[in-house]
Amino acid sequence: MLLACDVGNSHTVIGCFDGARLLEHWRLATSADRTADESAVLIDQLLRLGAVVGVPTAAIIASVVPGATEALRVALRRRFAVEALLVGPELDTGMPVLYDNPAEVGADRIVNAVAAYARWRQGLIVVDFGTATTFDCVTPRGEYLGGAIAPGLAIGAEALYRRTAKLPRVAIERPARALGRSTVASMQAGLYFGYAGLVDGIVNALRAELDFKPKVVATGGLAGLIAGASAQISEVDELLTLEGLRLLAQRHHDRAPA
Repeated sequence: MLLACDVGNSHTVIGCFDGARLLEHWRLATSADRTADESAVLIDQLLRLGAVVGVPTAAIIASVVPGATEALRVALRRRFAVEALLVGPELDTGMPVLYDNPAEVGADRIVNAVAAYARWRQGLIVVDFGTATTFDCVTPRGEYLGGAIAPGLAIGAEALYRRTAKLPRVAIERPARALGRSTVASMQAGLYFGYAGLVDGIVNALRAELDFKPKVVATGGLAGLIAGASAQISEVDELLTLEGLRLLAQRHHDRAPA
């Protein structure tokens, strides 16, 4: 059984796989202060909550929060005697990275690119709605080109609340219309339609610089919400990162010395 851990700035998504089948997954708040013991207890509780039979025999972590990574690795080592595979510049992903400095590319961005190319086998733009909204381009030959990074939707909503005197904190949801008739409705309209416009604008700018016609796919917790107003996103898979982690763990296993 494989435990796949996607540690983002705001949330950590953990998935439990039996072969290629995703048994269960959970979304938690990321904490760089959580100890290894706390992480071990938390994983135990999640497995019980999901009624998962058995214990992890392998694990893989993609993390953009160094403070949370080591605690998770130690927890898996102590509790399950599993040495987690860490996605980083040294890991053979099978995907050439054409970034000026490949070591700068976030682990989650490479994982998304690997998963998307494995599924669609064509040129792609992968949009990930996380704390930051990332845009990652993959060539038809399966090469990672680079992309763009924009502030995430939740950052925009929080900035409106914190940097103004009278605007309230609002829930991120699809408004009934673009023309808001209250402050909350107006803010929600600006956030929702504004971010859909941001996505389409960046995708169009990327398209203009590519020498192929990319398929645009989206992932992340807010992907389904924004895709409804985007003219560019053609498919949504909110768990694409977990599938990418599974594929990389399988690749590492298959290539390991007997």
